[in-house]
Amino acid sequence: MSNYKAKKTNLKALLSKNSMNLQGLENSTHIPLEQLNGYMSKKVMNLSTAMTISKELNCKIEDLYEWEIEKKA
Repeated sequence: MSNYKAKKTNLKALLSKNSMNLQGLENSTHIPLEQLNGYMSKKVMNLSTAMTISKELNCKIEDLYEWEIEKKA
């Protein structure tokens, strides 16, 4: 069995790919800019927020982060 741990965010690249900045994402999702800035560093999104952002950025939830696989016996 494997567990997945979110590592580095891909938010900056996904914003660029969609020709958007954090202010635009704030306007379209109504997620406060301060919260979005947290996700740009180390804060990990909850599932509802990840779904909202992924739909706005036309990607899958798992695309929002680089993932580390932790194998468990």
